[in-house]
Amino acid sequence: MPVEADVPESPGWWLKRLGKKLLDERDDTHDNEGEVTPGLETLAKFAEGRAPLPTLPGVDPREVASWMKDARTNWTSLVLDSTVERLGVDGFRFGGTDGDGDSGKADDDTNRIWRENGMRADSGLVHYGALSQRRAYVLVEKGDDGRPVLTHETPLQVAVEHEPGNHRRLAAGLKMWRDDWTGTTRATLWTPDRVYGFTTKRERPGFSLHSAALREWEAAALPGIRETDVENLLKMVPLVPFINRRNRRLSGFAEHEDVISVQNRINLSLIMLIAAMKYGAFRQRWAAGLEVDEDPVTGQKIQPFTLDIKRLWTTEDPEVRFGEFAATDLMPYVRAVTAAVQDLAAISRTPPHYLIGAIVNVSGDALKAAETGLVAKVEDRQTAFGESWQNVMRLAFRVLGETEKAEAFDLETVWRDPESRTVSELADAAVKKQAAGVPWRQRMEDMGYTPTQISRMEIDRAADALTAQTATDPTAPPPASLDDARARRDQRTVISREDDDGANAA
Repeated sequence: MPVEADVPESPGWWLKRLGKKLLDERDDTHDNEGEVTPGLETLAKFAEGRAPLPTLPGVDPREVASWMKDARTNWTSLVLDSTVERLGVDGFRFGGTDGDGDSGKADDDTNRIWRENGMRADSGLVHYGALSQRRAYVLVEKGDDGRPVLTHETPLQVAVEHEPGNHRRLAAGLKMWRDDWTGTTRATLWTPDRVYGFTTKRERPGFSLHSAALREWEAAALPGIRETDVENLLKMVPLVPFINRRNRRLSGFAEHEDVISVQNRINLSLIMLIAAMKYGAFRQRWAAGLEVDEDPVTGQKIQPFTLDIKRLWTTEDPEVRFGEFAATDLMPYVRAVTAAVQDLAAISRTPPHYLIGAIVNVSGDALKAAETGLVAKVEDRQTAFGESWQNVMRLAFRVLGETEKAEAFDLETVWRDPESRTVSELADAAVKKQAAGVPWRQRMEDMGYTPTQISRMEIDRAADALTAQTATDPTAPPPASLDDARARRDQRTVISREDDDGANAA
């Protein structure tokens, strides 16, 4: 039975609208001025180093294809990787005070959700997907054991629609994928009220906004569920978008999208360089006034001389002259490639030493200054992606039924420091921050330790304090709890400081 699609906001209407939106973005689009907006498939090709072949006048495209195997250099991957490698999530914490009286302590529940879903590894896929394809998604569902399940989704399979006038709340979300087991295309539609399943036998179905019914589609059972539609217990679309560079385009802007033309220029320069190397980099010989015999059998000219370093070309005819052409200078082509790479570095704010790979007599301050643009770019991405990760965790707590944490807006994403610092720099900074009164936990976080490591070190510090107390005063009663050990440790610190102040005054 065909799916009816003429009623606005009906399941078929959303399937038609979001399905067309999903498929249209895969291909390149052209505006009235002839400008081309790359589609998701083109962005993926450039990210993987499969840029289209340049055309050379008078050269067979098949020959260019054979050259391209050696000339293609994937600079855009460095633009993406240099940013992704500095986007690391260390954990989550709530900004308020926890039950132990510690403010900003790492939250164990969020860290458990993070680890049991393998997000220490998969978060990198989410970040790379958002950077390379404008945006990525995380789907939050309830597993068979009642625990939240987080999965990375790509815009090649997922499309969403926001509520009118509200860019934070989703009105519907669609995931469409090819099922290799059954050979059909399946789709799952989420609305705040219900979840629907659809299927079609076509590999790449078409959607027309003017069709009143989708005849190739029919309702199908949802994965793992026999019903074709069920109630959405979360009461919201369980897809969280990670949108990259929303300031450039609301739907997202890929990290390498504005350097695609530079990558094409580099490829063309490299092709011309290889052509010059192949046809003009070696000196070509010539002979004038030389009679060349023909083979009596084949009728072809007989090559009178063979190129060999040990041979000397001579002839009895005094009118014959020999010479050679000058080799083609390759440096202009090399300089053209270098200039294009520098443009790519400036536009994408990628440090030049990442691309060139040549560091000679460069100080640490110079390298830090060269990475300033990259660090600022990563911090901007952390701000945007951090909000998305917090929404993911709120949805996960909604799955668990923990309404208080699901509605808490003081949840914070703890990011790894994007700057490159030496151990001595971190240690010196920690000592100076201690003198300035910065708390111990914050100092450890600034040194690059994860919230889990800091919590473990805090327990070890309390145990060391207990051992020291027992060694200095064996008659002291043991602490009733870890909090008691911490209190005694802090009290000893105060007494020690008062003694030092008295000694200094004396």
